[in-house]
Amino acid sequence: MAVKMRLTRLGDKKSPFYRIVIVDSRKARDGEYIEKIGHYDPTKEPVQLVIDADKAKDWLAKGVQPTDTVRTLLIREGIIEKPAKLSAPRTKTRKKK
Repeated sequence: MAVKMRLTRLGDKKSPFYRIVIVDSRKARDGEYIEKIGHYDPTKEPVQLVIDADKAKDWLAKGVQPTDTVRTLLIREGIIEKPAKLSAPRTKTRKKK
């Protein structure tokens, strides 16, 4: 079973609110999840981000893969360290005529 740490969307139209959850990767975005470890509200000023660091570290130690967005949020909170070298951006190469 492939387990991921990702965002699930809540809130009304044009006012999103996200939960940070541990979920089987085959489930729907807003479907059943294993555990909730935090929430993220990008509409507030300043942005509201609450993550249970102990739970997040525990799940990461078990091998859970965070999505790119969740990885950025974990780095922002200081739960994981920013990698020394980021991967090169994926760009299309144009053929010369």
